Amino acid sequence: MSDPAQWLAAARRAMQSEAEAVMAASERLDGALTGAVELILSHPGKVVVTGVGKSGHVARKLAATLQSTGTPSVFLHPTDASHGDLGICQRGDPVLMISKSGATAELLALIEPLRQFEAHFIGILGAVKSPLGFRMDIVLDATIEREADSGGFTPTSSTVVALALGHALAIGLMEARGFTAADFYRYHPAGQLGLDIRLGLAIRHVMHTGDEVAWVRPEDSLKDVVIEMSRKPLGAACVVSGDHLLAGLVTDGDVRRALRNHDDIRALRARDVMTASPITIAPSAAVHEALCLMEDRPSQIYVLPVVDPTTRVCEGVIRLHDIYHASPEE
Repeated sequence: MSDPAQWLAAARRAMQSEAEAVMAASERLDGALTGAVELILSHPGKVVVTGVGKSGHVARKLAATLQSTGTPSVFLHPTDASHGDLGICQRGDPVLMISKSGATAELLALIEPLRQFEAHFIGILGAVKSPLGFRMDIVLDATIEREADSGGFTPTSSTVVALALGHALAIGLMEARGFTAADFYRYHPAGQLGLDIRLGLAIRHVMHTGDEVAWVRPEDSLKDVVIEMSRKPLGAACVVSGDHLLAGLVTDGDVRRALRNHDDIRALRARDVMTASPITIAPSAAVHEALCLMEDRPSQIYVLPVVDPTTRVCEGVIRLHDIYHASPEE
């Protein structure tokens, strides 16, 4: 058995070899990538992604990446395709084929059946001048000098390069579509990834506006304020002037304190119970800024008015609940 230091050295060499292979592939990128993007954009349907063995695993991952970044796609197993799964294909669907050798028999057998659907072919191929390469409409060059293991036979650099080229295609499509963080969040609303994305969004994407918000005037009675807050249960009412400038904020806590401190509340107005000059945030600010304003303080804030810093107009509110649970606006 060799020394553990040798294992570590071999592992580092493998990663360095893979990184060098990816860099070499990036330098070969040319009009084929933009042509692939244009081909996919020109078709209103989905992309069919296929491969066998380790390339099949890469194909599954790329289909998932395309789906989550605005390009409808499906993985098609080549063997299952010839046993009925070709039914998933529709006329004109672009087909992305992944193969290290460029001579995968199962993929070659799919060419003619898929041409019956007027398919166009994009290949991520480790051998450009190959049986598959000659049949593709567009080829992304996934050639490598050798695999990363000491024997040079384990699918390592080849799969990493194929995956990197697929990612390059997905990111090219995102750029072409103008795909934003808000778009990405719509496909990832749950879990830590969804939260991380949401924290980078602008406040305007998650805030409540218009009829969703309880709007009151300084002279409105406390009874009317409570009725409005009950109709729009966001935990607060924005007290605004005639030109919609923010005068203050009435929260559920303010109402409870008013009830505790006054035996007769009939004479109380919004101006009497509101928090004047409350902490606010701009609609262009990032959601994580609102989170810091609400949480990084001795007493937590649960609702923030959203105010345009130039006009001082109150545009809505954002709640702590919205940061952790709400979806961005459509």
